[in-house]
Amino acid sequence: MFIQTESTPNPATLKFLPGREVMGEGNVADFPDRTAAERSPLAAALFQVPDVARVFFGSDFISVTKADGDWKHLKPAVLGAIMDHFTRGLPLIDKPADETGSDAAYSSEDEEIVAQIKELLDTRVRPAVAQDGGDIIFKGYDGSSGVVFLHLQGACAGCPSSTMTLRNGIENMLRHYVPEVNAVESI
Repeated sequence: MFIQTESTPNPATLKFLPGREVMGEGNVADFPDRTAAERSPLAAALFQVPDVARVFFGSDFISVTKADGDWKHLKPAVLGAIMDHFTRGLPLIDKPADETGSDAAYSSEDEEIVAQIKELLDTRVRPAVAQDGGDIIFKGYDGSSGVVFLHLQGACAGCPSSTMTLRNGIENMLRHYVPEVNAVESI
């Protein structure tokens, strides 16, 4: 098994490409800490590597964020955990995620605007963000203020350039295509 690695805009995160499907098209799983990783044998194994701070599964990649340390020391252990998992044929997820709080918040009058926002996020933003080892999830829209609320996952969470991506990229695009949008905020 050959696993490729790619750097991401977040210097603390590396993207690992095992050459096979991880979560499948359109599916993601974010493990922001060791407790969240308990539902996945692979995420739990990756958190056993010293200094691993976050794990994210994309359609065909795994993003690993380090707390400290040098990638040249951490990378072999991460590669070993990924290779061991796939060669042993272990399940990726044992237990379903706790879905509490996953509903997006917006009023019924804003359904048409929210549909436009979600379409733009799904077709233009999420594919680009996935290339950088992360994902972005729509969390809500306040029609009175025109604010869109998004949740950053994977390499995007805690990335030094995420504020620039939100303001200069996503916010400008949404304001251009959906005039009712005034701002974008990360939650």
